[in-house]
Formats: sequence, C-alpha cells, structure tokens
Amino acid sequence: MEETSILITHFNYFVCIALMMIGFYAMMAKRNLVKKLVGINIFQWSIILFFVSLGAKPNAAVPVLVAGRELIANQYVNPLPHVLMLTAIVVGVATTGVALALLLRIYKTYGTVDETEVLKKIK
Repeated sequence: MEETSILITHFNYFVCIALMMIGFYAMMAKRNLVKKLVGINIFQWSIILFFVSLGAKPNAAVPVLVAGRELIANQYVNPLPHVLMLTAIVVGVATTGVALALLLRIYKTYGTVDETEVLKKIK
C-alpha cells in the first residue's frame, strides 16, 4: 500500500521524468533534424513542468499581504519558480524560432534535413 501512495503523491515527478526520457531519446536516436528539435522542446517542457510542480503547494495562497493577516511562510506559494519558468518559456520559444529558421536554411541549401545526408554533403 505504501508504494501506491508514493506513486500517487509523486505522479507529476514520474510524468516529468518520462517526458524527459522521451525528449532525450528523440535527441539522441533520431537523424531527422526536425525530430531532434521536437525532442529538445519536449525535454525543455518537461523541465519547466518539473520546476512549476516543485513550486506548487496544496491549499496555499498567493503571497499578497492583506491588512490584519499575519504572514506565515508555509501558507504561501513561492512565486519565484513560476516567474523563472515564464522567462524560460519565452527563451524557449525564441530559440525554437531561430532553430526552425536555421533548419529551413539547411533544407534550402542541402535539400534535406537528415543529419547524415547533410554531413555527407558538407564533406
């Protein structure tokens, strides 16, 4: 019974690890550069999901001071991981856009996005 409760209480961590491994597999095993980019994005989103789930607390409030209310640290959600992940999302979207532009240029130059074919044509 103990193992089941650990699986249920830490389900989000198992999902993050599974997504991370899927992204890592796509980055390492695939030869198509577009599929590698998708793998990188899956890996990145799994890390973002992990950090956001770390910052979440059940039955916690937003850390805004209200008159007549005492500040108790364990009753509030720490907003720092969420803010940092918003920044990571913006950077991730920007780098994905640049990577897609580079992939388009590679396709126009070499006629393929297969990694082995591009390396053969470069040599």
